[in-house]
Amino acid sequence: MQTSLALRALGLDDRLRIEQADCLAFLGSLPDGSVDVVTTDPAYSGMNDHLKLGHGRIVGSWREAGKPGEKWFREFKDDPETFRRFLAEIRRVLREGGHLYLMFDSFSLLSLGPLVREELSVKNLIVWDKLRIGMGHAFRRRHELIVFATKGKRPLSRRDLPDVWRIGRLSRPAYPTQKPVELFEAMLAGSAGPGSVVCDPFAGSGASAVAALRQGCRFWGCDLSPEAATAARERARTFAATGADPLQPEPARVEPPFDQLLRPPSLRRTAARKLIRSGTPSA
Repeated sequence: MQTSLALRALGLDDRLRIEQADCLAFLGSLPDGSVDVVTTDPAYSGMNDHLKLGHGRIVGSWREAGKPGEKWFREFKDDPETFRRFLAEIRRVLREGGHLYLMFDSFSLLSLGPLVREELSVKNLIVWDKLRIGMGHAFRRRHELIVFATKGKRPLSRRDLPDVWRIGRLSRPAYPTQKPVELFEAMLAGSAGPGSVVCDPFAGSGASAVAALRQGCRFWGCDLSPEAATAARERARTFAATGADPLQPEPARVEPPFDQLLRPPSLRRTAARKLIRSGTPSA
């Protein structure tokens, strides 16, 4: 998708800001009402802290997270007090009518999801169907969840988007929790346009930054890991300069008709009409 000429005229440094910082400190540095959309996937600690699932992950031991030579990153200590501070900062930086897309695993949704209602108006619970089965300590996981909430009453700009997104997970990600760029594009599809400010205080691999640039948006983000912040910044700059994504060179699998709904408006009208008539295909 082409970036608007007006946004390109700003220069890359005006369009892209990715820092190494704690999420709360970074959000605290942003002005009140300066962000249009927050799209983020926090590194929740709850499932690991409370369920004590064995000896770690295939990408490294979470018990050794953040130590030299370890692949796993330091997780967000998502106790209710800290999570309330995080949500209050999200509300402060969002402009009136701003939108939030906040990803959850099943454990964090049950323990922390209700707190979102204390700060924002929860509108939908979106299911990301990853199309292929993954790991799990009981039933193996195939989906993740996204809470869509608003500050104020600005509606989505589109009425054709379903609440089940069938986007394949990445098979060999370069980053432990790397998500498809298409997932973040879906978050922006009805909430952002050229020139919008998109924020991700858990930028991770930089997928949300690439999605924002694809949509002609400005992007502000951070990550606590110096390595992740550097990698995300370099990834976004490479994409802005060349149009190539070094960490996701091939598109993720997107099941029809949702694949057509992510296309430009002139190419998605037929898909939208079919979706409204028939509904989202079941998994």
